[in-house]
Parts: sequence; structure tokens; C-alpha cells
Amino acid sequence: MSTSATSDSSIAVVPGRPSWQQTMLRIRNPEKSIKFYTDNFGMTLLDKFDFPKYSFTLYFLTTLPEGEEYNLKPGTQEAHEYLWSMDGVALELTYNYDPQQNYHPGNQERDGFGHIAFNVEDVYDATDRLLKAGIEFKKKPDEGRMKGLAFAYDPDGYWVEIVQRPSGIIKNYFNLSQTMIRVKDPKKSLAFYRSLGMKLVRERHYGDFSNYFLASSSSSIPETLDPGSEEANHLVKSMFHPILELTHNHGTEKDESFQHYNGNEEGRQGFGHIGFLVDDVYKACDAIRSHGYGFRKEPDGGSMKGLAFAYDPDGYSVEIIKRGGIDFGDLKVT
Repeated sequence: MSTSATSDSSIAVVPGRPSWQQTMLRIRNPEKSIKFYTDNFGMTLLDKFDFPKYSFTLYFLTTLPEGEEYNLKPGTQEAHEYLWSMDGVALELTYNYDPQQNYHPGNQERDGFGHIAFNVEDVYDATDRLLKAGIEFKKKPDEGRMKGLAFAYDPDGYWVEIVQRPSGIIKNYFNLSQTMIRVKDPKKSLAFYRSLGMKLVRERHYGDFSNYFLASSSSSIPETLDPGSEEANHLVKSMFHPILELTHNHGTEKDESFQHYNGNEEGRQGFGHIGFLVDDVYKACDAIRSHGYGFRKEPDGGSMKGLAFAYDPDGYSVEIIKRGGIDFGDLKVT
């Protein structure tokens, strides 16, 4: 039941070279969460944005290639400039100044957000290392039906999948490899994200669900790649930068009343959004507006101008950010 008959090249891409740049999760304790991702998964804290006036701070982490040094100080203008021009995807951790706040990690009935993931050459060795570090697991590699992959819990209970990659391609022990969200109608979702410059790299179909793996336009993907091929499977697991995994539970597209929770509803907040860099937010939003799914925030809405949040077909928030950044009004480090 392939839904990828429409090729990436036949989709009109919004202007401004859109590229996937972030996935946002809300957290309770930045010290614990940053330590979890840097110490256990080798991520680098690139930047932070302090907004004491609004009682929140943003932290951005990513996987840098093994051996690449990062000497910029988070919170400085120099770090901001790097962040908003980076080639890759950052994990944005949002800390609201309320340590009593509990966040919803997803994976309950009708939840849309599923997990983030890291690739590694040996899932069993990685699991042993994480267990020795005191990390708790939802699923170890030999548990359940699907052998050879694992799910750990982060400090807020978000699921972190551990996926095996081919040997000898990536030098890092771990690399941030995916964000998974569930979609109601893959035809609509694939068209939307392809219009944001993403390419369908791999698709897999099972008895009652399907997975679609998309990569941002900055990734090198052969034009002739068959998303159902073993070549595509190998490529998806070999990529250094993350892919966006869309999971479709068959039949939801036929139920007019069905809707996933998007992570921003009262009492179910956890996952917040994914974000894309573009050259011109206004021109990009004019093109996105033609999809007809609406905006959570227009570019000139609210107090922060030049920044937008569009809705995708499932109501997930998609942040549209100017490449190079804008003056966000944060309290900068000097």
C-alpha cells in the first residue's frame, strides 16, 4: 500500500531552501536532561536562550562529527549565529521555570509523538553501557517481538530508541538519528513535508501500520532511490543527520473524527514542535498558507516578529525560522 507514487521532484518546494533544524521537548530539570544527553549520548550543548521576563530558557544540543571541536559559549551572539545557520538537526530542550511541572512523554492512546532515536553500531553494547550508567529501559534488545533494538527513558520519561547502524561508516559511538510522530493520512503528511524540502528515503509496510522516513534536503540522496529497496534501508541507517519518521496506523485516514494529540494540549504537553530554517519567513509562509492547515502564529503575530508556527495536516506545530536568526530579545551571555 505504497503512498509514495508522487515523487519528491514533482512537489513544489516552498521558497527559501527550507531545511529541518530542530525537534523541541519540554523538560523539568535542565541540569539532569543536559547531562543525560551529553554524558550518555555524546551530544554537544550548542546554545541557550534565556528569557527571564517570560520565565523560560531554551537549550540546543546536537551530535557533532567525532573530532569536531565546538568552542563557542552557549548564550552568546556567536553561538546564536552558528545555531541558526547549522547544517543538521538540534534537540531543543525547553525549560519553564516550574520544577513541579510534569510533562507528558507521549505513547498513550491517540498520542502523536513517539520518540527520538540514536543510532549505534552495537545495540547490545550500548544497552549495557547505559544500564551501568543507571539508565532505565522501556525495552531491552531481546525483549518483545522486535529483537535487536531498545528503548531507554530520558529523565522526563521520553522514549529514546537505540537503533543499529552499519559498521565503519560513522565514527561517533552514538548519533542522533530520528524523531518519530504518528500521522493520520500519510498522503497529506508526505506532501506537506516534501513541500518543506524533505525527501522520502525509506518506507516500510506491515500488517496494520507503515513507516515513512524523510530526510532534509541537505542530505545526499540519489534521485533514483527506491524507498522500498534494501539500498534505501541501508542508507537510512547510515545517515549521520536525523530523519523524520512518520508512523501511520492503517485505517485512521478513513475515520473523520480521529485526531492525534499534538503535544501542546493542556495536560498533555511534552513534545512541542519541529522547526525549519528558511531564507525568508514571510515568503515561505505565503507558500505554506496554500496548504490550508493554518497557523498557530503568523510571522507578525504576538510579540516576536519574523517567526512563525504553521500547522501540519495533523495539527503538529512547525516552527518557521529565518536562517541566520533574528533578534529574539533573549538575555545574552557576554
